[in-house]
Order: sequence, then structure tokens, then C-alpha cells
Amino acid sequence: MDKRKVIYYSDELNDEFSLAEITPREIGADYIYCHDTAFKAFTHFFWYRVVAMPIAFLYTKLRFSHRIVGGEKLGEYKKGGYFIYGNHTQDIGDAFIPNMLNKKRDKYVVVHPNNVSIPVIGRVTPSLGALPIPDDREAYRNFLDAIDRRISEGKAVVIYPEAHIWPYYTGIRPFGDTSFHYPAKSGAAVFCFTNTYMKRRFSKEPRIVTYVDGPFFPNEELPLRERRRELRNRVYETMRMRAELSDTVKIKYIKREKKDD
Repeated sequence: MDKRKVIYYSDELNDEFSLAEITPREIGADYIYCHDTAFKAFTHFFWYRVVAMPIAFLYTKLRFSHRIVGGEKLGEYKKGGYFIYGNHTQDIGDAFIPNMLNKKRDKYVVVHPNNVSIPVIGRVTPSLGALPIPDDREAYRNFLDAIDRRISEGKAVVIYPEAHIWPYYTGIRPFGDTSFHYPAKSGAAVFCFTNTYMKRRFSKEPRIVTYVDGPFFPNEELPLRERRRELRNRVYETMRMRAELSDTVKIKYIKREKKDD
């Protein structure tokens, strides 16, 4: 008898299965993405390096026996900032796993406004590098400026293009090319990481093995719209290939059949 949990879905692009229920704050023109004070620099160092990094290491190792394959590619790339795209399959783990990739380089993660709206913790996540998606045009300009600034500083910007969390999903859901506008326009390098799920001998919790691939660069000979689409396709196909390495399924996802009107 198959005892795996089953989740039924209707829309691969928009269905969300995170357990968190949060009312997001509005990210408007008054939201400050980048701070320039010494105090804010200290709080970023403290929360990111002193607090979050050790917790991330312990959480990923103890819960998932986490292993990284190909992580040296990120450490070897020293030509400037870069973008990292990953599959979105963990509530907490997806906040921590990017920190385990090239630990020497700070990561700034594009997140849903929920992540800066959680009571208490939401006040800390910006210091950890959260870049919430904006709600209006003026805020969007500030958001783009923040991304450009972090890349120019030689940092890494992490994006989950699937947008919605599907816990323990072992495939790669189709995602659009909108988020590839940033590297397509700037010419910055792109890497991707794919979290795969492997059987463990003495635990029901699967092991996460993260595969890192890249760098990918936008084809400058193409117009911007085609450039971002072509870049997205290369990353998507690479992630799909890596996802096939998963050898265990903890949660089974089944698409609902459409009822005839």
C-alpha cells in the first residue's frame, strides 16, 4: 500500500502549498531596499554571518544530511556578481540552502512580501538579504536599483523562478522568463541549483543533494526579449535534467482532471 502523502494540484504555475498563512505588507515607494549606515552594515553582518550561517549549516545537515555537488563552480567565478536560480521545494530549507553555496559571498534573495511581514522575524529578514517583490511602479524602480547595486558590489542574487512552494516536489515546474530580465539586461553570469531528493538508509526524511550548474551567459546577439527567453530555456532544461536524479518521492503530486462544463 502506497502511504505517501498525496497533493492534488490544478495549476503548475500558480498553485501554492506552503503551510504559512501570512497577510503580506504592501511594498511601496517608501520601502528602503538598501541602507548605507554603519549600523545597518553591522546588523547585516551580525544576522547573516553570526546568526543565520551557523543555523543554516546545522539545519540543512541535521535534517537533510545536505550535500552539494558542483559548488566549486561558484567559488571559482570571480568576475563579479551573479544570479542564482533554484527550485522551490522547502519552506524553511529554501531560506537556508543558498547560504551553503559559496559561503564567502553574501546572498540577496528575491522573496514574496510575506517574508518581510512575519511578526518579529519579518524585521530581521531584510538584514539577512531579503529583497521583497514590489507592489507599485515606483517601488519596482527601487527594487531594480537594489538588484543592480548588489550585482555591482559582487554579491549573489538568488531567485526562485517557480515562485510558489511545492514541498518535496521532485520535478521542475514550468516557469516564465520574466525573472531572467535582470541578467539578460545586465549581462551578469547565471548559475542554477537543483535540489534533488535521495533515499536515506536510517531515516524517512530524504537527503537533499544540491547540484550547481553554470555559468550561463545571455546571448548578446539576440534582442532583449528573445535573450531572456533563450537564457531561461537553458537554465530550465539543465534543472530538469538534474531533477531526474531524485530517487525517492515523499509527497506525490497528482493533477486534477478538468470537469466538463
